[in-house]
Amino acid sequence: MHSQQLIDRLNKGTATIGVVGLGYVGLPLVLRYCEKGYKTIGFDVDSRKVEKLAKAQSYIEHISGKDIAAANETGFEATTDMGRIDEVDAIILCVPTPLNKYREPDLTYVLNTTEAIVPHMRAGQVVSLESTTWPGTTDEELKPRIEKSGLTVGEEVFLVYSPEREDPGNEKFETATIPKIVGGVTETCHAVGQALYGGVIDTVVPVSSTKVAELTKLLENIHRAVNIGLVNEMKIVADRMDIDIHEVIRAAATKPFGFVPYYPGPGLGGHCIPIDPFYLTWKAREFGLHTRFIELAGEVNSSMPDFVVNKLALALNGKHKSIAGSKILVLGIAYKPNVDDMRESPSVEIMEKLRDLGADIHYSDPHIPVFPETREHDFDLSSVDLTADSLAGFDAVVLTTDHKAFDYDLILEHAAVILDTRGKFDRNHEKVFPA
Repeated sequence: MHSQQLIDRLNKGTATIGVVGLGYVGLPLVLRYCEKGYKTIGFDVDSRKVEKLAKAQSYIEHISGKDIAAANETGFEATTDMGRIDEVDAIILCVPTPLNKYREPDLTYVLNTTEAIVPHMRAGQVVSLESTTWPGTTDEELKPRIEKSGLTVGEEVFLVYSPEREDPGNEKFETATIPKIVGGVTETCHAVGQALYGGVIDTVVPVSSTKVAELTKLLENIHRAVNIGLVNEMKIVADRMDIDIHEVIRAAATKPFGFVPYYPGPGLGGHCIPIDPFYLTWKAREFGLHTRFIELAGEVNSSMPDFVVNKLALALNGKHKSIAGSKILVLGIAYKPNVDDMRESPSVEIMEKLRDLGADIHYSDPHIPVFPETREHDFDLSSVDLTADSLAGFDAVVLTTDHKAFDYDLILEHAAVILDTRGKFDRNHEKVFPA
């Protein structure tokens, strides 16, 4: 009874959707449901986000205030009040799943959010977890917490796992066009989950369980992490042999089968690839398994910031200078090009390492005008405008994120030393040092 009524409401677009966590995953999802005419309520613990959304102001660069205004016109509301959970038919959890200081999964946000919503849940609701996590989380952690309320999962309330697949700044895809994996705790849960996403996502991909859906998400990101680790190791080999790894990759990419190009860099960044593999390595230990490929790739990728710092030391040494006392400009602190997303950015780790070695550190990033307050990093800096004079004032510039907005000709003409971690400059130029 409860399931069919909920499915009917979801299919007809009369259900009210609740999205918990209004960041890079949750906010685009809100906008998509609003676009399709669903009444939507957004929940977040950050009152500043709630206030901005009420004023149709965006805090994510690739989402415009106009998009938020359009959502507000459909009746969208944002709130910090978890007591309003009982107003929604669907509760979609889009909260962070970081690692703790021991590089182990930290489910604090997921579990605390679940504990916060459970007292306000009622029969006829569906909960969907989108946060990346280890296989078994939905069944083993969320289900018993929800059922403590007296509601039975699969009969009165419904529980699914549907991993997020957002790629901020990727203009080829949007929320609606990225296929959506859905796995339910029971067959009934699964049917409800398909109805939840079927009205807003072009392609819903059903899988047999929440565990399959959870491991699918991990495999997607482990695939990238391992291949990036491989190409970063190849970069080190090529560097020692004085071979341009970027030229090698471009040549290999001409093969029309059996090769997919991955590109080296200063380390791994973003909310997924540096973190998600360790969710599986941790869970695998429960089964007496050691994920050697994953852990080796993690070692290689996490060593890249040190590789960059060492290369900069050699470059400056050739100019009879040391890192200590040098004025250094880091170009790009977002974790990937053309976005304002700094999560797990290797650029920031490089800045910290250089600061610890005595460098006078500055940065330039057209997408991040002021270094934001974060839990892990502390820099009281604003982005430097790139001009002939400003560039000439630095002993070295380090290209860590290759934004399109950078004037690379200007940089090449006026910088004294360029450490290039992205292959944007001619490595044979006397100013350029590949890293």
